[in-house]
Amino acid sequence: MVRTVDCGVKRNPPNVIAITSGKGGVGKTNVVANLAVSLAMMDMKVLVLDADLGLGNLDVLLGLTPRFNLGHLLRGERTLDEVVIRGPKGIRILPAASGINELTSLGPAEKLSLFTQIEGFGDDVDIMLIDTAAGISQNVLFFNIAARETIVVASPEPTSIVDAYALMKVLHLKHGEKRFRLLINSVRNSKEGLEVYKHISRVALRYLSVSMDYLGFIPFDEFLPKAVRGQMALVELFPDSRAAKAFRDLAGVVRELPPSEPKDNVQFFLGRFTQAG
Repeated sequence: MVRTVDCGVKRNPPNVIAITSGKGGVGKTNVVANLAVSLAMMDMKVLVLDADLGLGNLDVLLGLTPRFNLGHLLRGERTLDEVVIRGPKGIRILPAASGINELTSLGPAEKLSLFTQIEGFGDDVDIMLIDTAAGISQNVLFFNIAARETIVVASPEPTSIVDAYALMKVLHLKHGEKRFRLLINSVRNSKEGLEVYKHISRVALRYLSVSMDYLGFIPFDEFLPKAVRGQMALVELFPDSRAAKAFRDLAGVVRELPPSEPKDNVQFFLGRFTQAG
């Protein structure tokens, strides 16, 4: 049996963007952190969901020490207001748990609970960013299809390129995803970023019927490891660095993304979701 919960469709629901990757180590969480802070600097109300549920580290990256995490929320031990923490520039973060295996595969009841509780934040959020885990696990696929937009982060490494394509292939063939936005991270210059994008898009165009937009690139920046060690967003600690400028440019593009058509499946903030029973 499928139970449907209808909370009413908001006129202007927050844009929900999954930021994902086929391979770990491409700098995805750094992208999320710096994009979120950059958007907040533009007076956007930002909620970040750390959806790397077994190995979340967004809070560590930003020097935060949450008392509670998503595990407490899903077990009914704490409310969303108690779990969400404030980060730099007022961004709100729903932290994941680290080292808790039970969260690596959410069941239908847990997904419904997450939808229900986050729905209550809809009136006070402009953009929600979902920092997914890497790979093609069920959790990763779930959070990607529950978002209105998917940004795939890839690096110039051949393994990253292959795994980015593999992730998009699974999302398209098994879940009907038809549009992706590609961000190339840690490149030497714009030419290298564009070459990586063209390589992935050519393969996708040949074998998949998907739309792939190029969001641009983030350059390799020697200041980024310093910001990581300092547990601060690069755009705050080194605002004049090359990568910080690129993150601000990216935030400007993301802020102006046109509303996308609702998908046929479950989505955050669209007021309608299901639970298999």
